[in-house]
Amino acid sequence: MKKLKYIFLFLAVALTWTACKVEDPELGPEPTEGQVKFSASPDADNPNIIHFKNESGPVTRALWDFGNGTTDVGNEVKGAFALAGDYTVKLTVYTSGGSAFSTQTIKIAKTNPAMLDREDYNLLTGGGSALNGKTWVIDRETGGHMGVGPIEGKEPEWWKAGPNDKKDEGMYDDEMTFNLNNNFAYTYNNHGSSFVNGDNAPALGGVKGADYTMAYTPPANLTWSVTTEGEKNFLTISNGGFIAYYTGVSKYEILNLSENELYLKVADNANSARAWWLRLIPKGYSKPIIEKPLKEGDIKDSFDGTGKIAWLAESIVFKPNYDNPFPKPANTSAKTAYYERLEGEANQYANLQTTLDYRLNLSAKNKFKLKVFFPGSNDYSKVKPQVALKLQNSLDGGNAWQTQKEVIVPVTIHNQWVELVFDFSDIAGVTKYDKLIVQPGGEGHPNEAIFYIDELELF
Repeated sequence: MKKLKYIFLFLAVALTWTACKVEDPELGPEPTEGQVKFSASPDADNPNIIHFKNESGPVTRALWDFGNGTTDVGNEVKGAFALAGDYTVKLTVYTSGGSAFSTQTIKIAKTNPAMLDREDYNLLTGGGSALNGKTWVIDRETGGHMGVGPIEGKEPEWWKAGPNDKKDEGMYDDEMTFNLNNNFAYTYNNHGSSFVNGDNAPALGGVKGADYTMAYTPPANLTWSVTTEGEKNFLTISNGGFIAYYTGVSKYEILNLSENELYLKVADNANSARAWWLRLIPKGYSKPIIEKPLKEGDIKDSFDGTGKIAWLAESIVFKPNYDNPFPKPANTSAKTAYYERLEGEANQYANLQTTLDYRLNLSAKNKFKLKVFFPGSNDYSKVKPQVALKLQNSLDGGNAWQTQKEVIVPVTIHNQWVELVFDFSDIAGVTKYDKLIVQPGGEGHPNEAIFYIDELELF
Protein backbone atom coordinates (compact mmCIF):
# COMPACT_ATOMS: atom_id res chain seq x y z
CA MET A 1 0.00 0.00 0.00
CA LYS A 2 2.87 2.37 0.78
CA LYS A 3 4.29 1.78 -2.69
CA LEU A 4 0.93 2.64 -4.32
CA LYS A 5 0.71 5.76 -2.23
CA TYR A 6 4.14 6.95 -3.40
CA ILE A 7 3.29 6.17 -7.02
CA PHE A 8 0.07 8.24 -6.86
CA LEU A 9 1.98 11.07 -5.19
CA PHE A 10 4.64 11.02 -7.94
CA LEU A 11 2.00 11.11 -10.72
CA ALA A 12 0.25 14.04 -9.07
CA VAL A 13 3.50 16.03 -8.90
CA ALA A 14 4.33 15.18 -12.54
CA LEU A 15 0.90 16.26 -13.75
CA THR A 16 1.16 19.50 -11.79
CA TRP A 17 4.62 20.25 -13.33
CA THR A 18 3.36 19.48 -16.86
CA ALA A 19 0.37 21.75 -16.42
CA CYS A 20 2.63 24.57 -15.30
CA LYS A 21 4.85 24.09 -18.32
CA VAL A 22 1.96 24.34 -20.81
CA GLU A 23 0.66 27.46 -19.15
CA ASP A 24 4.04 29.26 -19.12
CA PRO A 25 3.04 32.88 -19.72
CA GLU A 26 6.40 33.72 -21.31
CA LEU A 27 5.76 31.52 -24.36
CA GLY A 28 3.15 32.32 -26.95
CA PRO A 29 1.44 29.76 -29.19
CA GLU A 30 3.53 28.30 -32.00
CA PRO A 31 2.51 29.88 -35.35
CA THR A 32 1.12 27.72 -38.15
CA GLU A 33 1.59 27.85 -41.90
CA GLY A 34 -1.99 28.99 -42.32
CA GLN A 35 -1.32 32.07 -40.21
CA VAL A 36 1.62 33.19 -42.37
CA LYS A 37 0.25 35.54 -44.99
CA PHE A 38 1.73 38.23 -47.20
CA SER A 39 0.73 40.45 -50.09
CA ALA A 40 2.69 41.10 -53.29
CA SER A 41 2.15 44.23 -55.41
CA PRO A 42 4.12 45.33 -58.50
CA ASP A 43 5.77 48.73 -58.40
CA ALA A 44 3.81 51.42 -60.24
CA ASP A 45 6.83 52.41 -62.35
CA ASN A 46 8.55 49.04 -62.78
CA PRO A 47 6.57 45.75 -62.83
CA ASN A 48 9.82 43.81 -62.25
CA ILE A 49 10.03 45.25 -58.73
CA ILE A 50 7.54 43.68 -56.33
CA HIS A 51 6.53 45.16 -52.97
CA PHE A 52 5.89 42.56 -50.26
CA LYS A 53 4.04 43.11 -46.98
CA ASN A 54 3.79 40.73 -44.05
CA GLU A 55 0.12 40.36 -43.07
CA SER A 56 0.58 37.64 -40.45
CA GLY A 57 0.03 39.89 -37.48
CA PRO A 58 2.60 40.81 -34.82
CA VAL A 59 5.88 38.89 -35.21
CA THR A 60 9.38 39.31 -33.80
CA ARG A 61 11.05 38.82 -37.18
CA ALA A 62 10.02 38.42 -40.81
CA LEU A 63 12.58 36.78 -43.12
CA TRP A 64 12.12 36.78 -46.91
CA ASP A 65 13.67 34.56 -49.58
CA PHE A 66 12.78 35.91 -53.02
CA GLY A 67 13.74 32.78 -54.93
CA ASN A 68 16.22 34.69 -57.08
CA GLY A 69 19.29 34.37 -54.85
CA THR A 70 18.48 37.40 -52.68
CA THR A 71 16.91 37.76 -49.22
CA ASP A 72 15.66 40.53 -46.94
CA VAL A 73 14.30 41.11 -43.43
CA GLY A 74 11.36 43.28 -42.41
CA ASN A 75 7.59 43.55 -42.48
CA GLU A 76 7.61 45.59 -45.69
CA VAL A 77 10.30 44.85 -48.27
CA LYS A 78 10.75 44.84 -52.03
CA GLY A 79 12.34 42.34 -54.39
CA ALA A 80 13.91 42.98 -57.80
CA PHE A 81 13.31 40.40 -60.55
CA ALA A 82 15.15 41.38 -63.71
CA LEU A 83 14.42 38.20 -65.65
CA ALA A 84 11.08 36.88 -66.82
CA GLY A 85 9.94 33.70 -65.08
CA ASP A 86 8.23 32.23 -62.06
CA TYR A 87 9.76 32.80 -58.62
CA THR A 88 8.83 31.03 -55.39
CA VAL A 89 8.90 33.65 -52.63
CA LYS A 90 9.11 32.35 -49.09
CA LEU A 91 8.19 34.28 -45.93
CA THR A 92 9.29 32.86 -42.57
CA VAL A 93 7.91 34.54 -39.44
CA TYR A 94 9.28 34.18 -35.92
CA THR A 95 7.32 34.66 -32.70
CA SER A 96 7.98 33.85 -29.05
CA GLY A 97 6.34 30.49 -29.66
CA GLY A 98 8.39 29.41 -32.68
CA SER A 99 8.41 29.89 -36.46
CA ALA A 100 6.42 29.01 -39.55
CA PHE A 101 6.53 29.84 -43.24
CA SER A 102 4.46 30.00 -46.38
CA THR A 103 5.24 30.55 -50.06
CA GLN A 104 3.75 32.23 -53.10
CA THR A 105 4.68 31.99 -56.76
CA ILE A 106 5.40 35.36 -58.34
CA LYS A 107 5.21 35.54 -62.12
CA ILE A 108 7.39 38.10 -63.95
CA ALA A 109 6.11 38.57 -67.49
CA LYS A 110 9.06 40.28 -69.21
CA THR A 111 12.80 40.64 -68.74
CA ASN A 112 13.90 44.18 -67.91
CA PRO A 113 17.33 44.67 -69.60
CA ALA A 114 17.92 47.94 -67.76
CA MET A 115 18.00 46.06 -64.46
CA LEU A 116 20.78 43.81 -65.77
CA ASP A 117 23.08 46.74 -66.50
CA ARG A 118 25.37 46.06 -63.54
CA GLU A 119 29.13 46.50 -63.57
CA ASP A 120 29.88 42.96 -62.37
CA TYR A 121 27.45 41.44 -64.88
CA ASN A 122 28.95 43.45 -67.72
CA LEU A 123 32.53 42.58 -66.78
CA LEU A 124 31.71 38.89 -66.51
CA THR A 125 29.55 38.55 -69.64
CA GLY A 126 30.43 41.45 -71.93
CA GLY A 127 27.02 43.00 -71.27
CA GLY A 128 23.60 42.65 -72.84
CA SER A 129 24.89 43.56 -76.31
CA ALA A 130 27.26 40.56 -76.32
CA LEU A 131 24.77 38.07 -77.70
CA ASN A 132 27.27 35.21 -77.48
CA GLY A 133 28.49 36.19 -74.04
CA LYS A 134 32.11 36.40 -72.88
CA THR A 135 34.46 33.42 -72.83
CA TRP A 136 37.14 32.97 -70.17
CA VAL A 137 40.14 30.62 -70.06
CA ILE A 138 42.77 29.78 -67.43
CA ASP A 139 45.60 32.34 -67.39
CA ARG A 140 48.16 29.62 -68.05
CA GLU A 141 51.13 31.91 -68.74
CA THR A 142 50.96 33.59 -65.33
CA GLY A 143 52.42 32.05 -62.21
CA GLY A 144 49.76 31.42 -59.58
CA HIS A 145 46.96 30.80 -62.08
CA MET A 146 46.12 27.83 -59.88
CA GLY A 147 46.93 27.25 -56.24
CA VAL A 148 45.93 25.63 -52.98
CA GLY A 149 45.94 26.80 -49.38
CA PRO A 150 43.97 26.90 -46.14
CA ILE A 151 40.25 27.60 -46.46
CA GLU A 152 40.55 30.70 -44.28
CA GLY A 153 43.59 32.01 -46.19
CA LYS A 154 43.71 35.05 -48.42
CA GLU A 155 46.12 33.45 -50.89
CA PRO A 156 47.28 29.94 -51.88
CA GLU A 157 49.97 29.49 -49.23
CA TRP A 158 50.68 25.80 -49.83
CA TRP A 159 51.29 25.68 -53.59
CA LYS A 160 51.10 27.94 -56.65
CA ALA A 161 51.29 26.69 -60.22
CA GLY A 162 54.10 28.06 -62.33
CA PRO A 163 53.47 29.25 -65.91
CA ASN A 164 52.09 26.35 -68.00
CA ASP A 165 52.62 24.05 -65.03
CA LYS A 166 49.60 21.91 -65.97
CA LYS A 167 50.16 21.84 -69.72
CA ASP A 168 49.67 18.06 -69.80
CA GLU A 169 46.27 18.21 -68.06
CA GLY A 170 42.85 18.83 -69.57
CA MET A 171 42.40 22.32 -68.21
CA TYR A 172 44.14 24.89 -70.41
CA ASP A 173 41.82 24.24 -73.38
CA ASP A 174 38.66 24.62 -71.28
CA GLU A 175 36.40 27.54 -72.26
CA MET A 176 33.92 29.03 -69.81
CA THR A 177 31.29 31.30 -71.39
CA PHE A 178 29.00 33.54 -69.32
CA ASN A 179 26.00 35.06 -71.08
CA LEU A 180 23.74 37.82 -69.80
CA ASN A 181 21.11 36.72 -72.28
CA ASN A 182 19.32 33.36 -72.37
CA ASN A 183 18.50 33.52 -68.65
CA PHE A 184 22.08 33.80 -67.44
CA ALA A 185 23.38 30.90 -69.51
CA TYR A 186 26.74 29.29 -68.65
CA THR A 187 28.49 27.11 -71.21
CA TYR A 188 31.42 24.90 -70.23
CA ASN A 189 33.33 23.60 -73.25
CA ASN A 190 35.96 21.19 -71.95
CA HIS A 191 36.74 19.61 -75.35
CA GLY A 192 35.91 16.18 -73.95
CA SER A 193 37.95 16.05 -70.75
CA SER A 194 38.36 17.89 -67.46
CA PHE A 195 41.09 18.15 -64.84
CA VAL A 196 39.64 16.87 -61.56
CA ASN A 197 40.69 16.80 -57.94
CA GLY A 198 41.32 13.13 -57.23
CA ASP A 199 39.61 13.14 -53.83
CA ASN A 200 36.40 14.43 -55.45
CA ALA A 201 36.58 12.48 -58.73
CA PRO A 202 34.09 9.74 -57.65
CA ALA A 203 31.28 12.32 -57.71
CA LEU A 204 31.82 12.60 -61.49
CA GLY A 205 32.10 8.85 -61.96
CA GLY A 206 35.87 8.81 -61.68
CA VAL A 207 38.32 7.02 -59.40
CA LYS A 208 39.67 8.43 -56.16
CA GLY A 209 43.40 9.11 -56.13
CA ALA A 210 45.81 11.78 -57.33
CA ASP A 211 44.51 14.63 -59.49
CA TYR A 212 44.08 13.58 -63.10
CA THR A 213 42.34 14.32 -66.41
CA MET A 214 39.19 12.32 -67.07
CA ALA A 215 36.73 12.06 -69.94
CA TYR A 216 33.69 14.07 -68.98
CA THR A 217 30.64 15.58 -70.66
CA PRO A 218 29.33 18.71 -68.87
CA PRO A 219 25.56 18.95 -68.37
CA ALA A 220 23.57 21.20 -70.69
CA ASN A 221 21.43 24.17 -69.68
CA LEU A 222 23.78 25.40 -66.96
CA THR A 223 23.26 28.88 -65.52
CA TRP A 224 25.24 31.27 -63.38
CA SER A 225 24.34 33.71 -60.61
CA VAL A 226 26.15 36.30 -58.50
CA THR A 227 25.18 36.76 -54.87
CA THR A 228 26.45 38.87 -52.00
CA GLU A 229 26.99 37.53 -48.49
CA GLY A 230 28.23 40.14 -46.07
CA GLU A 231 31.17 41.81 -47.80
CA LYS A 232 31.90 38.90 -50.13
CA ASN A 233 30.58 38.24 -53.65
CA PHE A 234 30.06 34.73 -54.95
CA LEU A 235 29.67 33.22 -58.42
CA THR A 236 27.59 30.03 -58.46
CA ILE A 237 27.12 27.55 -61.31
CA SER A 238 23.86 25.59 -61.35
CA ASN A 239 23.35 21.83 -61.52
CA GLY A 240 26.76 20.93 -60.09
CA GLY A 241 28.64 22.78 -62.83
CA PHE A 242 32.18 23.99 -62.29
CA ILE A 243 34.97 26.13 -63.75
CA ALA A 244 38.01 24.39 -65.30
CA TYR A 245 39.03 22.30 -62.25
CA TYR A 246 36.60 20.09 -60.34
CA THR A 247 36.67 20.31 -56.53
CA GLY A 248 33.12 19.11 -55.86
CA VAL A 249 31.92 22.68 -55.19
CA SER A 250 30.04 25.01 -57.56
CA LYS A 251 30.15 28.20 -55.51
CA TYR A 252 33.18 30.45 -56.05
CA GLU A 253 34.23 33.50 -54.06
CA ILE A 254 35.04 36.38 -56.45
CA LEU A 255 38.39 37.81 -55.33
CA ASN A 256 38.76 40.08 -58.34
CA LEU A 257 36.67 40.79 -61.42
CA SER A 258 37.89 43.25 -64.02
CA GLU A 259 37.76 43.52 -67.77
CA ASN A 260 40.73 41.16 -68.19
CA GLU A 261 40.85 39.10 -65.01
CA LEU A 262 38.56 36.79 -63.05
CA TYR A 263 40.22 35.56 -59.85
CA LEU A 264 38.30 32.96 -57.83
CA LYS A 265 38.55 30.93 -54.64
CA VAL A 266 36.62 27.69 -54.24
CA ALA A 267 36.25 25.21 -51.39
CA ASP A 268 37.12 21.51 -51.56
CA ASN A 269 34.21 19.18 -50.89
CA ALA A 270 36.51 16.35 -49.76
CA ASN A 271 38.61 18.48 -47.43
CA SER A 272 36.91 21.25 -45.46
CA ALA A 273 40.27 22.76 -44.44
CA ARG A 274 41.42 23.25 -48.04
CA ALA A 275 40.61 25.80 -50.75
CA TRP A 276 41.70 26.27 -54.37
CA TRP A 277 42.45 29.44 -56.32
CA LEU A 278 41.91 29.95 -60.08
CA ARG A 279 42.89 32.91 -62.24
CA LEU A 280 41.21 33.40 -65.64
CA ILE A 281 41.53 35.83 -68.54
CA PRO A 282 39.25 36.46 -71.56
CA LYS A 283 39.83 34.09 -74.47
CA GLY A 284 42.15 35.68 -77.00
CA TYR A 285 43.53 38.21 -74.56
CA SER A 286 47.30 38.54 -74.37
CA LYS A 287 48.83 40.21 -71.37
CA PRO A 288 51.28 42.95 -72.29
CA ILE A 289 54.88 41.88 -71.76
CA ILE A 290 56.55 44.23 -69.31
CA GLU A 291 60.20 44.64 -70.16
CA LYS A 292 62.50 44.32 -67.17
CA PRO A 293 65.59 46.43 -66.67
CA LEU A 294 69.01 44.83 -66.84
CA LYS A 295 71.17 45.32 -63.78
CA GLU A 296 73.90 43.78 -61.72
CA GLY A 297 72.12 41.75 -59.10
CA ASP A 298 72.42 42.62 -55.44
CA ILE A 299 71.25 39.21 -54.26
CA LYS A 300 71.91 38.57 -50.60
CA ASP A 301 69.73 36.86 -48.00
CA SER A 302 70.52 35.63 -44.50
CA PHE A 303 67.04 34.09 -44.10
CA ASP A 304 66.60 35.87 -40.77
CA GLY A 305 63.60 37.93 -41.82
CA THR A 306 65.58 40.98 -42.93
CA GLY A 307 66.12 39.96 -46.56
CA LYS A 308 64.37 41.67 -49.48
CA ILE A 309 63.89 38.56 -51.63
CA ALA A 310 60.31 37.30 -52.03
CA TRP A 311 60.66 33.53 -51.95
CA LEU A 312 58.03 31.12 -53.24
CA ALA A 313 58.07 27.65 -51.67
CA GLU A 314 56.83 25.05 -54.15
CA SER A 315 55.77 21.73 -52.60
CA ILE A 316 58.09 22.18 -49.60
CA VAL A 317 57.83 23.36 -46.01
CA PHE A 318 59.91 26.54 -45.84
CA LYS A 319 60.52 28.39 -42.57
CA PRO A 320 62.84 31.41 -42.61
CA ASN A 321 64.09 32.92 -39.37
CA TYR A 322 64.53 29.40 -37.96
CA ASP A 323 66.88 28.59 -35.08
CA ASN A 324 70.32 27.50 -36.25
CA PRO A 325 70.54 23.74 -35.50
CA PHE A 326 74.37 23.81 -35.28
CA PRO A 327 75.75 27.28 -34.36
CA LYS A 328 79.45 26.51 -34.77
CA PRO A 329 82.30 28.54 -36.31
CA ALA A 330 81.32 27.51 -39.84
CA ASN A 331 78.04 29.37 -39.30
CA THR A 332 77.37 31.24 -36.06
CA SER A 333 74.17 32.92 -37.30
CA ALA A 334 71.36 32.70 -34.79
CA LYS A 335 68.75 32.27 -37.53
CA THR A 336 68.73 30.20 -40.74
CA ALA A 337 66.05 28.70 -43.01
CA TYR A 338 64.34 25.32 -42.58
CA TYR A 339 63.71 23.45 -45.86
CA GLU A 340 61.71 20.21 -45.83
CA ARG A 341 60.99 18.02 -48.84
CA LEU A 342 57.65 16.23 -48.59
CA GLU A 343 57.09 12.63 -49.53
CA GLY A 344 55.01 11.87 -52.64
CA GLU A 345 55.22 11.78 -56.43
CA ALA A 346 53.60 15.22 -56.69
CA ASN A 347 56.53 16.73 -54.78
CA GLN A 348 59.45 15.30 -56.76
CA TYR A 349 60.30 18.69 -58.30
CA ALA A 350 59.98 20.66 -55.05
CA ASN A 351 62.07 23.82 -54.80
CA LEU A 352 62.52 27.31 -53.42
CA GLN A 353 62.32 30.04 -56.05
CA THR A 354 62.07 33.76 -56.67
CA THR A 355 61.34 35.86 -59.74
CA LEU A 356 63.25 39.14 -59.79
CA ASP A 357 61.90 42.45 -61.09
CA TYR A 358 64.99 42.79 -63.28
CA ARG A 359 67.21 40.64 -65.50
CA LEU A 360 70.61 39.66 -64.20
CA ASN A 361 73.73 41.26 -65.60
CA LEU A 362 76.34 38.63 -64.76
CA SER A 363 79.30 40.37 -66.36
CA ALA A 364 80.84 41.45 -63.02
CA LYS A 365 79.19 39.19 -60.44
CA ASN A 366 78.53 35.66 -61.69
CA LYS A 367 79.04 33.30 -58.75
CA PHE A 368 76.68 32.41 -55.91
CA LYS A 369 77.63 31.13 -52.49
CA LEU A 370 75.30 29.35 -50.10
CA LYS A 371 75.76 27.70 -46.71
CA VAL A 372 73.95 24.40 -46.19
CA PHE A 373 73.49 21.90 -43.38
CA PHE A 374 72.59 18.34 -44.42
CA PRO A 375 71.46 16.28 -41.38
CA GLY A 376 72.84 12.75 -41.19
CA SER A 377 69.33 11.49 -40.43
CA ASN A 378 68.32 11.84 -44.10
CA ASP A 379 68.47 8.68 -46.21
CA TYR A 380 70.94 9.71 -48.92
CA SER A 381 70.39 6.47 -50.79
CA LYS A 382 66.98 7.93 -51.66
CA VAL A 383 67.72 11.66 -51.49
CA LYS A 384 70.43 13.11 -53.71
CA PRO A 385 73.29 14.55 -51.60
CA GLN A 386 73.57 17.74 -53.63
CA VAL A 387 72.25 21.25 -54.14
CA ALA A 388 71.16 22.55 -57.53
CA LEU A 389 71.05 26.27 -58.33
CA LYS A 390 69.17 27.22 -61.49
CA LEU A 391 68.73 30.41 -63.49
CA GLN A 392 65.64 30.65 -65.69
CA ASN A 393 63.84 33.09 -67.96
CA SER A 394 60.30 33.61 -66.64
CA LEU A 395 59.06 34.46 -70.14
CA ASP A 396 59.66 30.85 -71.15
CA GLY A 397 56.84 29.78 -68.83
CA GLY A 398 56.47 26.03 -68.40
CA ASN A 399 59.31 25.41 -70.86
CA ALA A 400 61.81 27.44 -68.81
CA TRP A 401 63.55 24.24 -67.66
CA GLN A 402 64.59 23.58 -71.27
CA THR A 403 66.53 26.85 -71.52
CA GLN A 404 67.74 27.15 -67.93
CA LYS A 405 71.31 27.21 -66.72
CA GLU A 406 71.91 24.78 -63.85
CA VAL A 407 74.91 24.27 -61.58
CA ILE A 408 74.94 21.26 -59.23
CA VAL A 409 77.32 21.01 -56.28
CA PRO A 410 77.60 17.76 -54.25
CA VAL A 411 77.42 17.75 -50.46
CA THR A 412 79.66 15.06 -48.96
CA ILE A 413 79.83 16.34 -45.38
CA HIS A 414 76.82 15.87 -43.12
CA ASN A 415 75.85 17.21 -39.70
CA GLN A 416 77.83 20.43 -40.08
CA TRP A 417 77.65 23.63 -42.08
CA VAL A 418 79.49 23.84 -45.40
CA GLU A 419 79.68 26.70 -47.90
CA LEU A 420 79.04 25.87 -51.55
CA VAL A 421 79.99 27.96 -54.57
CA PHE A 422 77.96 27.92 -57.82
CA ASP A 423 79.97 29.24 -60.75
CA PHE A 424 78.04 30.84 -63.65
CA SER A 425 81.02 32.64 -65.16
CA ASP A 426 80.63 30.72 -68.43
CA ILE A 427 77.38 32.63 -69.11
CA ALA A 428 78.62 36.03 -67.95
CA GLY A 429 77.43 37.57 -71.21
CA VAL A 430 73.89 36.13 -71.08
CA THR A 431 71.28 38.68 -70.01
CA LYS A 432 67.95 36.80 -70.14
CA TYR A 433 67.67 35.34 -66.63
CA ASP A 434 65.33 36.76 -64.00
CA LYS A 435 64.39 33.69 -61.99
CA LEU A 436 66.45 31.89 -59.34
CA ILE A 437 65.74 28.36 -58.06
CA VAL A 438 67.39 26.69 -55.06
CA GLN A 439 66.95 22.92 -54.81
CA PRO A 440 68.63 20.90 -52.02
CA GLY A 441 68.29 17.15 -52.38
CA GLY A 442 67.98 17.14 -56.17
CA GLU A 443 64.81 16.36 -58.08
CA GLY A 444 62.97 13.52 -59.77
CA HIS A 445 62.34 11.49 -56.61
CA PRO A 446 59.41 11.39 -54.14
CA ASN A 447 61.39 11.04 -50.91
CA GLU A 448 61.25 13.28 -47.85
CA ALA A 449 64.23 15.00 -46.26
CA ILE A 450 65.14 18.02 -44.12
CA PHE A 451 67.84 20.61 -44.87
CA TYR A 452 68.94 24.00 -43.56
CA ILE A 453 70.21 26.85 -45.73
CA ASP A 454 71.79 30.21 -44.95
CA GLU A 455 73.80 33.17 -46.31
CA LEU A 456 72.92 33.19 -50.03
CA GLU A 457 74.91 35.79 -51.94
CA LEU A 458 75.83 36.70 -55.52
CA PHE A 459 79.45 37.82 -55.71
